[in-house]
Amino acid sequence: QVQLVESGGGLVQAGGSLRLSCAASGRTFSNYAMGWFRQAPGKEREIVAVISWSGGSTYYADSVKGRFTISRENAKNVVYLQMNSLKPEDSAVYYCAADLSYNNLRVGFVSNWGQGTQVTVSS
Repeated sequence: QVQLVESGGGLVQAGGSLRLSCAASGRTFSNYAMGWFRQAPGKEREIVAVISWSGGSTYYADSVKGRFTISRENAKNVVYLQMNSLKPEDSAVYYCAADLSYNNLRVGFVSNWGQGTQVTVSS
């Protein structure tokens, strides 16, 4: 089990940037694949980005490719989501997630979830 705490959410104008952080504690952080998911009101939770335990492999939803970057610093037990060129449609609660299986994380079947952080993008 690993505990996850997100931070960095807030209100930003369209075209602006935010960086979300997820701090992990518990088991060895580097053993886990990590990801970011989001859920907007009235919408299903959707995958945003996933990164392997080594950081060597990443996946992005088509809607965020070229704008968002997921990264991790295993020595600090932190994963980031850099969000640039934000759009109002990016507004959602963003959740950090972790699982020992990269494939599980890709389909949202994860063992560890953070509590979420709100991102609101104004027009």
